[in-house]
Amino acid sequence: MDGRRLLKEMKKTFLFHAIAAHFSNGLIPVAVLYLLLTLSTGNIYFEHTIEHLIVIVLLAIPVSFVSGIHDWKKKYRGAKAPIFINKIRLSCLLFLLCASAAGMRLTTPEVMNRDGIEHWIYLALLFSMLPVVTLLGHYGGKLSAQSRQSSKQV
Repeated sequence: MDGRRLLKEMKKTFLFHAIAAHFSNGLIPVAVLYLLLTLSTGNIYFEHTIEHLIVIVLLAIPVSFVSGIHDWKKKYRGAKAPIFINKIRLSCLLFLLCASAAGMRLTTPEVMNRDGIEHWIYLALLFSMLPVVTLLGHYGGKLSAQSRQSSKQV
């Protein structure tokens, strides 16, 4: 297969939303892993990695959201099915959780070293993003499987 044919084939099958969604959905579990490493070792470098990861995710979520809305309108004609409403709500919740965690970490860099309520809120925000991306991935997987089933029947 020559290079032009390969690029043409890739262009036909390129799913921008899937790539954008997997990007943030993959980084959040890594951030939680680094949080567990931070909590178990006290190593500040692990915690710095969390900060970087959540800032990257915060920038990636709007890209995933906008591309998801585009696909929803194009492929599903904006159908008001519960699965789409759930994905939109979960995406908004993920953005709020991530923005809150990033904002808290950036404005209070020593939040992991504090003993107060801010420390526990920060931990709760980070841990709560994991089930949200899990559900987003679950619903996306259901849509993908449904799409594959529909194309096999045609």
